[in-house]
Amino acid sequence: MKSRSVALQRLELTLGRLLRAGVVASALCLTVGLVLSMLLGQSAMSAAALTTGLVILMATPVMRVVVSLVAYIRMRDWFFVVTTVMVFVLLGVTVLLAFMKAAA
Repeated sequence: MKSRSVALQRLELTLGRLLRAGVVASALCLTVGLVLSMLLGQSAMSAAALTTGLVILMATPVMRVVVSLVAYIRMRDWFFVVTTVMVFVLLGVTVLLAFMKAAA
């Protein structure tokens, strides 16, 4: 039981670091993009930095689900594996529907 508690604490720390890194990286890219946009106007460099920041921000929760899934598989916690897979599928369906709507 103690090893499970340690594994959960390790997962929480890992997820906290992942979320923090994603938000910081996104904020840095968005800040650079905004500053470039203000200095240079609409440029390819500012657009790339802003787009990168937004993609990182949107990918961060998806990476959280992936890391959680791997951790739950390693812990052999099948209830949470199934639950996390369902969340991942819902995220995938949402992205697919968004792309379909954008293409229409």
